[in-house]
Amino acid sequence: MKDKIWLKNYPDGVNSLANLNEYNSFAEFLDDGFENYSDLVAFENMGKTITYKELNTLSKNFSLYLTEELKLKKGDRLIIQSPNVLQYPIALFAALRSGIVVVNTNPLYTPNEMQHQFKDSGAKAILILSNFAYNLEKVISKTDIKHVIISDLGDMLGGIKGFITNFVVKHIKKMVPKYNLPEAISFKKAIDIGSKYDFKNHNVNSDDIAFLQYTGGTTGVSKGAMLTHYNVLSNISQIHEVMKILLKDKKEICITALPLYHIFALVCNALVMFKMGAKNVLITNPRDMKGFVKELSKHKFSVITGVNTLFNGLINADGFKDLDFTKLKVAFGGGMAVQKIVANKWKEVTGSPLSEGYGLTETSPVVTMNPLDGTDKIGTIGLPLPSTNVKFIDDKNKEVKLGERGEICVNGPQVMKGYWQRQNETSEVMLGDWLKTGDIGVMDKDGFIKIVDRKKEMILVSGFNVFPNEVEHIISSHPKVLEVGVIGVPDKKTTEAVKAVIVKKDESLTDKEIIEYSKEKLTSYKCPKHVSFVDDLPKSNVGKILRRIIKENDLKINSY
Repeated sequence: MKDKIWLKNYPDGVNSLANLNEYNSFAEFLDDGFENYSDLVAFENMGKTITYKELNTLSKNFSLYLTEELKLKKGDRLIIQSPNVLQYPIALFAALRSGIVVVNTNPLYTPNEMQHQFKDSGAKAILILSNFAYNLEKVISKTDIKHVIISDLGDMLGGIKGFITNFVVKHIKKMVPKYNLPEAISFKKAIDIGSKYDFKNHNVNSDDIAFLQYTGGTTGVSKGAMLTHYNVLSNISQIHEVMKILLKDKKEICITALPLYHIFALVCNALVMFKMGAKNVLITNPRDMKGFVKELSKHKFSVITGVNTLFNGLINADGFKDLDFTKLKVAFGGGMAVQKIVANKWKEVTGSPLSEGYGLTETSPVVTMNPLDGTDKIGTIGLPLPSTNVKFIDDKNKEVKLGERGEICVNGPQVMKGYWQRQNETSEVMLGDWLKTGDIGVMDKDGFIKIVDRKKEMILVSGFNVFPNEVEHIISSHPKVLEVGVIGVPDKKTTEAVKAVIVKKDESLTDKEIIEYSKEKLTSYKCPKHVSFVDDLPKSNVGKILRRIIKENDLKINSY
């Protein structure tokens, strides 16, 4: 709002402006952290720890392999397709310190999804876990990828433990399907080759792109949000300015269960916690709730991030209530709405708050956070970050009055440079220097914001965006489908579930066929959970299928 009503409501010690010019690039940011926290543990995974000093050396060596051996230059794109294992931060920091652009990719993507993102980004190199290399083999010839680095799950665990882990994964659990990528090199060998070169600084600037972070944005197929070094470093400083009220440098242990390829964990866990010299405990498979709780029992953790479904799963998991929460200061919820009942139950079980924030991929990602001094408001997404302006507009792009609902617009240093090679899509979401989020919200007299609805038609499944166009494109390719409209319907476990409403071309078509067909071509969370068949779909006068009407009709008939 114009009067910056929220600034007076920040807790004591939080400045109205964060230090946005502390670092010119990630090269400076990382060097500072490696020097200040050298002997502290940076990351832990499966019982193996690496210090900031070790991370410095490993990321330097991998960086040298990329730049000196593969001859990648500043601005070239590197795909990282990996779950939460130690290889991820090594590759992440290697790329960032040398000006190589990181393209984060969900390891569970189907070949169809991988091909789109890989081709669109123009990436020249990829680091991929061997478990998923068989999918890469199917699409690599249709991309610009020239260099493939493959890592096995246990590569960084060392010695006997690493050998046993890789043996079990490959030969006992059969989790690595056969693949044929003869030109590929192993991650460990790449690091060894890089160690033979002398490190040199690269001329990386604040306006250079650090990440192509793929998102559906407001509409359409997945596209890369160009996040510069300045964008992301600014957001790190903004978040840190709010967090330091409660969290202290060199003191925190953070649980990272959300995947680091997701913008939330990428910035809030990997990067903000790096700035604080925290220890990051990486959880590779949080869906294994029994194993997750067992891992939590080994750490007197002080911070945890997650989405509503993760927190709800934990408080209902066997053994969680028996954990030691004496060091836990706060849990941060984002990616999807935190339900009041979950926040209250979390506080009851752990004795610490579940604090909700809000952001988008296009804002690097955080826009708002609840204060950490006890003045938070459950059910809101908190206050805008320092140096962040928020306003609310109507359908004519006119600002509404305080307390009235409107589309949330954001102006600040964290707002993306634009969508990669998509000027039209960029212009659709930018109103001058303001980003139109597509979310409808309202600000109260104290500056706290509440999300009341989403203007976008995207579907939110457990914190992940599902875009109807993409799902419709897949389903409509089924030979027995005439027309399809995809909507989100309420779901108690995942906030929303995908539903496909179909007009048949062949009367023999069944809902089971559609679901199985979708599973072959889409990541699981994008697949329809519900399928129904109709004689026709509502359309506009130009023939556009009206999802809004489909949803209204569906809710009249069904209760979820």
